[in-house]
Amino acid sequence: MAFLQTPLSQNQRFPTKLPHHANNSGVISRNISFTRPLSIRELRIVRSSGQNEALVDSSPQIFDVPLLSCSEAIEMLKVNRAKQKSKQQYLAMYSSVFGGITTDPAAMVIPMDDHMVHRGHGVFDTAAIVDGYLYELDQHLDRIIRSASMAKIKLPYGRESLRKILIQTVSASKCKKGSLRYWLSAGGGDFQLSPSGCHEPAFYAIVIQDESPFVSKGIKVVTSSIPIKPPQFATMKSVNYLPNVLSKMEAEENGAYAAIWLDADGFIAEGPNMNVAFVTKTKELLMPLFDKILSGCTAKRVLSLAEALVREGKLHGIRVGNVTVEEGKRAEEMMLIGSGVLVKPVLQWDDQVIGNGKEGPISEALLDLLLKDMKSGPSTVRVPVPY
Repeated sequence: MAFLQTPLSQNQRFPTKLPHHANNSGVISRNISFTRPLSIRELRIVRSSGQNEALVDSSPQIFDVPLLSCSEAIEMLKVNRAKQKSKQQYLAMYSSVFGGITTDPAAMVIPMDDHMVHRGHGVFDTAAIVDGYLYELDQHLDRIIRSASMAKIKLPYGRESLRKILIQTVSASKCKKGSLRYWLSAGGGDFQLSPSGCHEPAFYAIVIQDESPFVSKGIKVVTSSIPIKPPQFATMKSVNYLPNVLSKMEAEENGAYAAIWLDADGFIAEGPNMNVAFVTKTKELLMPLFDKILSGCTAKRVLSLAEALVREGKLHGIRVGNVTVEEGKRAEEMMLIGSGVLVKPVLQWDDQVIGNGKEGPISEALLDLLLKDMKSGPSTVRVPVPY
């Protein structure tokens, strides 16, 4: 698999004489000659202003692309995977394509012609792994099946088979603390727009161990300028997350943790991958309706757990309904809720400080209730993994 660093002038695929129309384009210099071996990265675009702009970066790069055998391609996958440094470790993956579980991160790949890859025709969900238990597995599994139905993706197996595969994948990973992510796809077959050429639906699952420390410190959010997805797509958990990604990037560019979406009527909707909730000055827990946004499993569980705070007198009520921006910004407390953030206090929204600008007691109490539920909750939310 040796790479040949051949000068462009000696490589028949890269002629040194440009076609006449290229010479007259005003984009590439008329007189290009190679007196020494050059890398592709040393080429420059010469603009009419006389300024030179790098076509690509200036680090060395080879010319010839090797033709790899299957074993050589696999070896390169292993080499590249070994180079990657991340706080996330991939411990096991199930794929219906190869019909089993692998614990080799280099083999955790999916086909390029999978409709989920090139058309975004797939749905996904997740479940936390806490002390060897899967938290809210059934609730998340029910949601991915609903999402698949909305996306017109047939199930490759029945619900119980999907459930057993997920539990066995976690078991094979030996992971006691982390997360399980899984996808349903229209499957592979071709690169057409319609999934009619897909052979059969596909199911993938991966176990992730994340070494990032959990941080409950309050954060800042901004109002997103990225358009929210219409309800038909916002209420299903599909892999079409470009708006979510751009919303998150917009927040980071403005020194914030997340950006908050408003719906078409101007009511508060959700964050890029979490729900939002408020505590009013009358001590009422307030959360937006789920009719136009994703029905958050963690958010719904928090609503249930919050009933204990009502019984204790710490909350005077719980309400799900339309929430205006004015109501949200003048709230006593604001928080983001989701499987990735759990309960994260929001101290500032745009230029508005929320409450007294500190983490509030209700946010802290709800986080404590959720953490306790994840570690010792009822069997309806905790599924043991047989390692």
